[in-house]
This record gives sequence, structure tokens and C-alpha cells, in this order.
Amino acid sequence: MCRKIVSNGGEMPEVVTWGVIGGGDSASRFAAGLRHVTGAKLTCTWTRKREVAEVFAAHFGGATTRTLEQMLSGPIDAVYIATHPDSHHAYALAALAAGKHVLCEKPSMLNGQQLEEVLVAASVRGLLFMEAMKPPFFPLYRRLLKHLEQDPIGQVAFVRAGSSIANISLNHPIYNLDVGGGSLLGIGPYEAFLALDWLGPVERVQTFGQIGPTGIDTFAALQTRHLNGMAQLYCGLGLHGEGDALLAGPLGNVAIPSKWWNPVHATIRYIDGRTVELDEPFESTGFNYEVNHFCDLLRSSCTESPIITHDMSRQMMSILDHARVAIGLVYPQEL
Repeated sequence: MCRKIVSNGGEMPEVVTWGVIGGGDSASRFAAGLRHVTGAKLTCTWTRKREVAEVFAAHFGGATTRTLEQMLSGPIDAVYIATHPDSHHAYALAALAAGKHVLCEKPSMLNGQQLEEVLVAASVRGLLFMEAMKPPFFPLYRRLLKHLEQDPIGQVAFVRAGSSIANISLNHPIYNLDVGGGSLLGIGPYEAFLALDWLGPVERVQTFGQIGPTGIDTFAALQTRHLNGMAQLYCGLGLHGEGDALLAGPLGNVAIPSKWWNPVHATIRYIDGRTVELDEPFESTGFNYEVNHFCDLLRSSCTESPIITHDMSRQMMSILDHARVAIGLVYPQEL
């Protein structure tokens, strides 16, 4: 599926020029990956702290702008939003209003209502909007899909996945309620994606969780029921979780080890006793694969990814919204 751009006239660029909003870890991994994408160029960077933007530009290239408006009025085709979740909505709307295509770091927004507003704005202007969800573009993930087409384990009906990180400083933004912190929005989108990608649309979400002293969720355990099966998912802070994943079908299962969202290895165990090992290293930071996909979509005049569809983003957001309601997590922007 590729919905075509209909109202943003003009020829699509051979070289996609990028502006980056933000200068933190995600922005750095994006910029490093961009160097490995043919036909893409980092043009400028803007952050609320100018000194951060200058250090970023000195390392990765491109110019800096004093204001967001200056960036959005400049000669860029697309914007990568690499800020905390609390600002995704405002920056996405501003970029779309300026006629720029948007790749937005996960989670797409704070909640489903914000996402719908952004998707409407993108549709009205005929612009490409995509949530940055990297796992399906990694070489290992693509190879696994191809392998299972040829040597299937049957319809996957159970997914188990999760991650909990023990060594994040309490000063990290993920512990800050005001910027959209918490394990559900910081880690949960990956697990939600995996369940949806293998099991289909979500039908029910059950959640247990705990709120920490800063007001964010420090751990959440989810059970989700989908069109084609069920999932057990978790995300957390302060505990050392494995970060692996399991996909189970009637003819076998797939185990993806720690940091499954940056996959390089998978073990397929078949019910007939066979074991197949898949190994696929990735280049650079891994961000390059989703960025390459986005650039190809833009050059093909598409307004929606066939892999990370708008409905996929809606479904991921729906799982997180339901989970937050269950544990009573509300952000100041929502009051």
C-alpha cells in the first residue's frame, strides 16, 4: 500500500534534504545512519539549546538555525523529530504546515488524539508522515520474514517480548513526567509493534504497572489479545530485563536474543526437531534502513509507508493509551 501525494505538487527530489529537530542520542544515531543512505543529506539542525545544535552540526555537518521557523522555511524536504514525546505533536504540526515531510521518533505522539490531529494535517497537505520504528527494516528481520515464507512455522499465535533497563540515571529524561517519560512510551512502542506485526489488530489490553516517585511508570506488564493470537509484553526501568523476544506458531518458534529491536540473530526451532540459525549484521546505527525506506517513499510520491502504516501507528498508540489508563498514568499536557 502506498497512498500517493496529491496536493504537494512538483517533482520529487533525487537527493532528500533533511532537517533535524533535537540534538540528543536519537538525533545522533539518525545523523550517523544518514551517512549510509544514498541520496540523502543532512542540511540543518535546530534545538532549543543553540550550543547543543552547534556541537551536533560540528560533528555531523549541516547548518544550524536560530529558530524552528527559520529551519522550516528553508530548503529542506523532510524533518526528523528527535525530541521527547511531549513535543512531537507541536513540532509535527509545525513541519507539516510548512510543507515538510515528517519522520517522527517513537512514540509517534503522547496519545491517540494527538496522532489523529497530525495524520489529518498530513493528509490535508498531501505529505508523508511516518513513525520511526526501526526493527522491521533491519536485514535480520527481513531475512526472517523471507525464510518463514519458504519454511514456515505456521500462523504465529503467541508473542512474548519485553525489555527493562536497570542502569539509567534518575536524571535521564525518561524519568521526567513533564517530557512524556516512562517505560511505556520509552520502551513499550517496540513491544507493541512486534505483537501487532505478527498477531494483527489488537482487540483487548490488560495491564498491571507501577508508578515511581517522579510520577512516571517504572514497570508495566501487558497481556494483549489480537486478531490472530495473544501476547505477553513488559517494559520497565530499574530492573535488568533480558530484552529478548519469542514468536510461537504450530510448527515451530523463533527466538530473537537480547536487544531484539536491533536484531542480528534468530534461532528457529521446528516441531520436527530441526534448528535453523539466522545471522545478519547491520550497518552503522541501523537507523539508515528506515531512513532509506522513508526517502524511497518520498521519491515515489507516497504519503504513507506500507510497513509502518498510519493504522499501525494508531494501533501502537491505542495499546499504550489503554495501558496508561489502566495504571493511572496521565501527563501534565493532558490535564
